[in-house]
Amino acid sequence: MPLILSIDQSTSATKAVLFDDQGRAIDRAARDHAQHCPAPGCIEHDADEIWANVQAVVATLTTRNAAILPEVAGVSLANQRETFVVFDRATGRPLRRAIVWQDRRGDDICRLLAEQGRGDLVHRRTGLSLDGYFSGSKIRRLLDDEPEVRDALARGRAVVGTIDAYLVHRLTGGRVCASDSTNASRTLLFDIDRLTWDAELCELFGVPLAALPEVRESAATFGETTVGGVLPRPVPIVGVIGDSQASLFAQRCFAPGSVKATFGTGTSILFNAGHERPTTADAAATALAWVIGGRPTYALEGMINSSAATIAWLRDRLGLIADAAESEAIAASVPDNGGVYLVPAFAGLSPPYAAVYTGAAIVGLSSHSGREQVVRAGLEAIGYQVRDVLAMLAAQARVVPAAVCADGGPTRNAFLMQFVADVTGVEIAVTDVPESSALGAAMMGMLGLGWQPAPDGFLQLPRTVTTFRPRMPAAEVQRLVRGWRDAVRRVELGVTVS
Repeated sequence: MPLILSIDQSTSATKAVLFDDQGRAIDRAARDHAQHCPAPGCIEHDADEIWANVQAVVATLTTRNAAILPEVAGVSLANQRETFVVFDRATGRPLRRAIVWQDRRGDDICRLLAEQGRGDLVHRRTGLSLDGYFSGSKIRRLLDDEPEVRDALARGRAVVGTIDAYLVHRLTGGRVCASDSTNASRTLLFDIDRLTWDAELCELFGVPLAALPEVRESAATFGETTVGGVLPRPVPIVGVIGDSQASLFAQRCFAPGSVKATFGTGTSILFNAGHERPTTADAAATALAWVIGGRPTYALEGMINSSAATIAWLRDRLGLIADAAESEAIAASVPDNGGVYLVPAFAGLSPPYAAVYTGAAIVGLSSHSGREQVVRAGLEAIGYQVRDVLAMLAAQARVVPAAVCADGGPTRNAFLMQFVADVTGVEIAVTDVPESSALGAAMMGMLGLGWQPAPDGFLQLPRTVTTFRPRMPAAEVQRLVRGWRDAVRRVELGVTVS
């Protein structure tokens, strides 16, 4: 029975999953890594810790599955996308901590470039808006603030790349320095029409073109690895893809108009737009879903910055819940939110909202409000944002989706999934495979290894979904949405007092 070992390096943890050729998970292991916040708005990861965790989770699986290790035919990789690492070209060691996609240190640079009228160039080439969420402005800020890093890149001693490029380099012992096109397209430096790094954009953000990794298709081979000596023999690295695109692939959203939502630290909603790049307004991002055989598939994308991150904040900062699972029962213990709305703009709100640079707020508190209403408001906020982002994407695509395929840890919260179905008015189909990003990378690896001739071959693989259908009366939905929009408006205007 041939197997693929899939590594999913996400914002909060690193996972390893063994899949068979039918996409069934045989075993899994995970390890969290620390979140470093050196200053307000700055979030970093220790890339050395991440590499150590990759080796540790793979070692856990190999120890438990020693008898079937000879069946492992390849290693695949999915990863958090916009997070980037500056690492030594020879050793692979990071020069400093990785800067995470949630980090907002590039916001001032985005404002300055927007004032200079460069937003249209960026959007036209990359499909993305001038937003500090993406890597480019944060790389520019890093180069301005840390001359030793700027010098290392200028001299060719170091590489700047997304997490996939860093891990491919470590996995291959420095023999391969390459990123896949889905990750490259999240940097504000990549032309999604020509499928190459863009010299003009690199100059705009001060990034030496020679300091960037090679770009390959997701199903290409990225060298061989023993995962730092953990595996008994070298196997090919095949199937490298950004985590959100990986889950789109795992959900079999191959047809234009099909939609998926991955609920993780944030929520990424991708709407398959087909092989022709769609024309979009600046608010909606055009993403590369994947490139196969030189032919791109595009997607419309909307982002929600705080999903599981909001639940974690309720737990870690406010102490209102003991664990994420407890939020479901607490939210369901009261009949409604009591007029309380949580606007989770911890890192701002992405389009279609104007509250890009604001902070979070809880609106509508009264003497009758308690932890139940605040916890419920935190979960409901995820649903309202999904509703608004879906509406934005549907307007761009001129197609209203009949259903949304959902995956990620928060999908285990039945209260949340039912609320999302209610406020969107769309069926939410939750997959039975929680590791959809890992599965999508493995499926891309299967394609690269020739186990399937084309993506449509995966439609025959078995899977089970749980469907949540809308059941809330329309009048109640409209009342709740009006309250949400009023709360967002208060945050956008800086007025958060009832």
